[in-house]
Amino acid sequence: MKTLRTFQKVAAVAVVLAGLASAKNLPAPGSLDDKVRHQLVMLPYYYVFDNLSYRVDSGKVTLFGEVTNPVLKSDAQNAVKHIEGVTSVENQIEVLPLSTFDNRIRRATYFAIYGFGPLERYGMGTQPSIRILVKNGQVTLAGVVASETDRNLANIRANGVPGVFSVSNELVVEK
Repeated sequence: MKTLRTFQKVAAVAVVLAGLASAKNLPAPGSLDDKVRHQLVMLPYYYVFDNLSYRVDSGKVTLFGEVTNPVLKSDAQNAVKHIEGVTSVENQIEVLPLSTFDNRIRRATYFAIYGFGPLERYGMGTQPSIRILVKNGQVTLAGVVASETDRNLANIRANGVPGVFSVSNELVVEK
């Protein structure tokens, strides 16, 4: 029985990861976009409560997103500016306010989503596919999920967390 459950979890992770690769339209290997993406996902303090994105335009990289750790903002810029082919970096990453209230909501939302059986597969791996961003009690869910049902379940679970003022569900359903 345990072997069957393990197999089911591994199969679910493989399906999700394969879908994420196609849903995110990953850049061509070796391209400047791919090098920037690689540097960002390799940052040591980049986790489920942060969300980074970027745009590359003729060697100029613009960084976007929200992070909980102020060091992550500067680390992202430093990691990207040394890539061959990058001419300049514009850092528009927002550092979320340091707040024990928001930290409590982050933890509670994390357990509400990833501790719920049908959604726990999204928390596997080093980069969970559902990002939980909290700013002044307002939760934003970002990332990619396999179905509209999972998107709605994550929204319902986040809305049920005590202390949450509102939830913005920006989860994208993979194609």
